[in-house]
Amino acid sequence: MTDDRDKATVRTATVRRARPDDVPALVASSAALFAEDAGTRDPSVDISWPLAHGAERFASGLDDPARLLLVAESGGEVVGHLAGVVAEGSAMRPLKVATLLSLYVRTAHRGTRTGARLVAGFLEWAREQGAQHAEVTAYAANQDAIRFYERSGFGAYTLTLGQPL
Repeated sequence: MTDDRDKATVRTATVRRARPDDVPALVASSAALFAEDAGTRDPSVDISWPLAHGAERFASGLDDPARLLLVAESGGEVVGHLAGVVAEGSAMRPLKVATLLSLYVRTAHRGTRTGARLVAGFLEWAREQGAQHAEVTAYAANQDAIRFYERSGFGAYTLTLGQPL
């Protein structure tokens, strides 16, 4: 756990669009998210997925106008990421929806508004894409993530209940 003295030495991160040379850092950030979040909450998730498939997935999304890849950079290194996508509506639900797929900020940079800046960048991009609704999914057991997203303006909209078989 990082204490307040460590926070004072952490530089403010800059949020920007990801570039091709960020792909290895995106993979590392995604792998850290998988290990910390799904790895502790969902045994059905293959936490090695980012290492096996992340580079291809991130590289293919860099030039896709329906996908957003942001990085938070501090001191010349990537300290967090956000991935999002926008999709057209359907006949049943005719609105364009922006989905925040993944967000991770290194522990030392939490509490520095880095995550809030990543989410703000996502919401701005979603509006520019014409999205009328934004959504994110968090594990019910991840109360820190839920509180973070609520502070960012998200609220409970649907509830998915699951049961291992």
